[in-house]
Amino acid sequence: MEDLSNYRKSYEKSQLLENSIPDDPINLFHKWFHEIKELGSPETSGDEVNAMTVATIGLDGFPKARVVLLKKYNEEGFIFYTNYNSEKGRAILNNPNVCLSFFWHSMERQVIIKGIAEKTTEAVSDNYFDSRPDGSKLGALVSAQSEVIPSREYLDDKLKKLETNYSNKPILRPEFWGGFLVRPIEVEFWQGRPNRLHDRIRYQLQDDFNWKVDRLSP
Repeated sequence: MEDLSNYRKSYEKSQLLENSIPDDPINLFHKWFHEIKELGSPETSGDEVNAMTVATIGLDGFPKARVVLLKKYNEEGFIFYTNYNSEKGRAILNNPNVCLSFFWHSMERQVIIKGIAEKTTEAVSDNYFDSRPDGSKLGALVSAQSEVIPSREYLDDKLKKLETNYSNKPILRPEFWGGFLVRPIEVEFWQGRPNRLHDRIRYQLQDDFNWKVDRLSP
């Protein structure tokens, strides 16, 4: 067994105080997201600043988390795309309560979002699918995501056949593939601070659609 008890770091890069935050968590998310991009931190050079963990409750009753890419956010919520027939897609359609989380280590920041997921409109899914490179479009058609397959060669052969079939034809979005919009009901912002006394600010959506803001003990 490897002992990791001496893996320690002092968090000292920033702070998160009530007198400097907006009333709406989307505005604070926007500020943090663009600070990471504009500072040219490691997340923007090699890694992806829009990488997030999506946690769901599976059909087997177990939670499962995986990393996907955030593709859009606005005042309504956060959008990502997937195969609706995948393990992730079926879990969300069965139980739309999900959690999204971002970890930007260069700025010692986390954002944790509880929300309710719903399918995006067909127009939104179509528009995004149309913007993808042809290889990514065909990849969506090739992959019966989460299903057992015999080999890598099986995928490669299937892709080659589709490349031939679609060589002179438009590649349309399949019905089983599209977006999910996660509407947030709670958003927590975590800023690393010295002595493990981190800043934790939580926004909770109220019945009047305003946000209640609290500081949480670290």
